[in-house]
Amino acid sequence: MSEILRVEGLCKTFRLSRKQQKIERTDRKEIVAVNNLSFTANQGEIFGLLGPNGAGKTTTLRMLSTLIRPDSGDAILDGYSVVNQPEEVRGKIGFLTSELKLEDFFTPNYLFDFFSQLHHVDEATMRERKKQMFSRFGIDRFAEVKVANLSTGMKQKLSLVISLVHDPDIIIFDEPTNGLDVLTARTVTDYLQELRDLGKTIILSTHIFSLVERLCDRVGIIIDGQLTHCDTLENICNGQTLEDRFFDIYKEKKGEQE
Repeated sequence: MSEILRVEGLCKTFRLSRKQQKIERTDRKEIVAVNNLSFTANQGEIFGLLGPNGAGKTTTLRMLSTLIRPDSGDAILDGYSVVNQPEEVRGKIGFLTSELKLEDFFTPNYLFDFFSQLHHVDEATMRERKKQMFSRFGIDRFAEVKVANLSTGMKQKLSLVISLVHDPDIIIFDEPTNGLDVLTARTVTDYLQELRDLGKTIILSTHIFSLVERLCDRVGIIIDGQLTHCDTLENICNGQTLEDRFFDIYKEKKGEQE
């Protein structure tokens, strides 16, 4: 498989407000969210970032998707730099996070058409893709229902479909099954496997061990903004369960910091 993503020394620091300092019980004025992060991903694989809440996973994916700019380092997606060529990167990727909400007033039909036009998808292709994807995810029956009146699972499936209107080669998903019921989560994970089989590259973040075990060809373990391990599950686990191996790695990392 050929390399399609190279992350090179990404760093990101955020300033803490007084309120955040109180919540964190710290006098620090800054927090390092991502610290010199480097890894690669290949065409046609699912690469997972596994770590606890606050590990830096979401910040990393936001930098890869050009939503925020790294303090230093870079990432090259299919030949384009997130730092120097963000517009080109945005045309290559689809990005989905549960923190990005669709406007309640609009319908699935309107949103699919709007984002297709935003990505310069021609009308014939747009109609065909909408028919296929709405049918695949059961959205067709709710095509003219306002987002505000859709179930949580249907909103998530619509968000997934909207993020893929332009058929991107690289798909970046932050916690793709977060908050979903088991049936909707299964629908989403099955579709991610189908996309991988079509040659798409999927970068996802999660704290769910079973999701990594089911989906990921390779995984990077991230703790406190640093990548501690990056390899296949077989090589990382070395005979242990992923859960046991992760907690061993976590304890080792915390021990080093103490």
